[in-house]
Amino acid sequence: MAHLEEVIARVDAAVAENVIEQMNELLIELSDDCELSREDRYAQQQRLRAAIVQKGHHHKADAEQRRESLTKGGKII
Repeated sequence: MAHLEEVIARVDAAVAENVIEQMNELLIELSDDCELSREDRYAQQQRLRAAIVQKGHHHKADAEQRRESLTKGGKII
């Protein structure tokens, strides 16, 4: 179980840092981790995928909000 706890801590840290590149690298690394059961590996990968999707949605919402604030009456100000 020590390895699983280490992996969970690494996933927690990657999610907290909220950097997609690091989360993707960890996803790939977990794909080749033979020490974890299939279920444990999948659960941690799903946590990373969910964090990546959430960041993507947040980024899209920020971009839309910025565009709305820059445009008024059809003109970019």
